[in-house]
Amino acid sequence: MTLSNSPLPIPALNSSSSQDDGRDDDRRVLLEAILSEAAFDGWTRTAIDRAALSEGYTSREVARGDVKILFPKGVRDVLDFWASEEDRLMRERFVGLNARPEKIRDKIKWLVRQRIEQLENHREAARRAAATLALPHLAGLGAQLAWRSAGQMWEALGDRSTDANFYTKRATLSAVYLSTLTRWFADEGDGEMGDPRSATWHFLDQRIDNVMQFEKVKAQARKWGPSGEAVAGLLGRLRYAGAKPSDQGDMK
Repeated sequence: MTLSNSPLPIPALNSSSSQDDGRDDDRRVLLEAILSEAAFDGWTRTAIDRAALSEGYTSREVARGDVKILFPKGVRDVLDFWASEEDRLMRERFVGLNARPEKIRDKIKWLVRQRIEQLENHREAARRAAATLALPHLAGLGAQLAWRSAGQMWEALGDRSTDANFYTKRATLSAVYLSTLTRWFADEGDGEMGDPRSATWHFLDQRIDNVMQFEKVKAQARKWGPSGEAVAGLLGRLRYAGAKPSDQGDMK
């Protein structure tokens, strides 16, 4: 897998807020309550505290910071843990498929769609989470979470690359995932009968097609050898005609 003009590698998070401390079940219970609060009030410490109160914490426990035992860094840790949980669920469902897609591109399509569809029941909380992660002090975390999700997708497919492909695969898939997620947020759900988000999945198909088309012609260009402006112009048209610069890369 290649990616021209790829950005510097984004280091994946080493772990989520989970610390193998035996408290993940408590985190999951509190997370569900936080998602309900965040859908209305956004991702704030107040939302976390209200969720804790709804789950049986006393006002005194909340005031002295008992919730920080589960999420020491507050909103940052909650978002990290939620993303980790969704990644885990995505992989479990992929492993549990009776009939998996055969082609890599179809497997990728399934994983991206599954990862996004899991958010359907918490759509507004997810939308607000995306807005929160776009804030300057959390933008780095947002990029890391997308990078980690892309990494989980590739690992689910058995990818064991350790060279430059490790980074370019994740950079490309992160771009496809994030652009599709953005399209999903804008999708009003008035698509085909039985598939209300069909416009989003059509968008996903196009993004993958753009990536594959660019890589196919680029591979041919390598066979031709350096051919100057003609090849550069052709690749440029394929890269930018109907596709965003962030959609570069391949999924072979």
